Amino acid sequence: MTLSDGPPDAANYDTGIDAILIAAPGAPDRLTVALAALNGRIVARFDWPAGFGDHATPQVIVVEAAGVDPAILAERLPGIVHQAASMQAGLVVALSVDEIDVVAAATLGGSTRLLVDPTVGDCVAAIVVAAEAARMPAGVFDFHRETDGTRLERLNTEVARIAEALAKLTRAEIEGDAPAAPIVGDRTNRYGAPPALVEPSAADVRRAIRARRLRDQFFGATLFEDPGWDMLLDLYAAELERGRVSVSSLCIAAAVAPTTALRWIARMTDTGLFERRPDLLDRRRAFMVLSDRASEAMRGYIVATRGADLRIP
Repeated sequence: MTLSDGPPDAANYDTGIDAILIAAPGAPDRLTVALAALNGRIVARFDWPAGFGDHATPQVIVVEAAGVDPAILAERLPGIVHQAASMQAGLVVALSVDEIDVVAAATLGGSTRLLVDPTVGDCVAAIVVAAEAARMPAGVFDFHRETDGTRLERLNTEVARIAEALAKLTRAEIEGDAPAAPIVGDRTNRYGAPPALVEPSAADVRRAIRARRLRDQFFGATLFEDPGWDMLLDLYAAELERGRVSVSSLCIAAAVAPTTALRWIARMTDTGLFERRPDLLDRRRAFMVLSDRASEAMRGYIVATRGADLRIP
């Protein structure tokens, strides 16, 4: 462990961000540079094999995982996550694409912020958000400070509720339990036969995914970014195929930058749409699946879409 230099009454002692840094010797210095830019103070620094010792309580724990042996990451990261939670400190982890699965297996969701091949600017932004979240007392909510992430989580929840209601309505119509149609209405709907129940198929979902990627070829990959829906489609197709999807594969399916994809995966997990399942044969990896609620919502939505002779968007 290396304690920071300088007198206790240094200018950034009270006004900067106190952080614990975990990094191997010779690791990229992007987190150190970011903390310096924020006038932050590294209250303690640990190498990966070392354990936590006596130290000041930080607002943020920053971790450089790039290039670290996967076995060491799998062994140490769960303890770091637990330590951050017990200290009520934010956790920021910088990693490379190769470490996505092993890092996500231990850290995905909650207050952890994962940065894939980040710039110093990315690190600065993540550390500021993590420190601000750590400073806010538990249970305190200020509407004017509601973040995009919070709004997105609420939106995801509302979308899931609407999809569930749609699924129930569709089943009721098919089973003949729906309320009687109003006197004034579309005669075709009133006198026509009810739509046949057509179970969703993986092929239908995969065709929708291919159509979305084909659109990107003509309009660019960033114009119609919709990672949440892309990942829902991919996980639902895998469920129908009885396949398994790793975190890194799901990042690819999201069709956005890996850091953005991990942020969406964490949000969808925290809102109960995604679930993380550990690989029983390899603790360095976890698989992502739809929750029962999300799976039922996807089924209901696709059945309703096909029943209305619409394409999956």
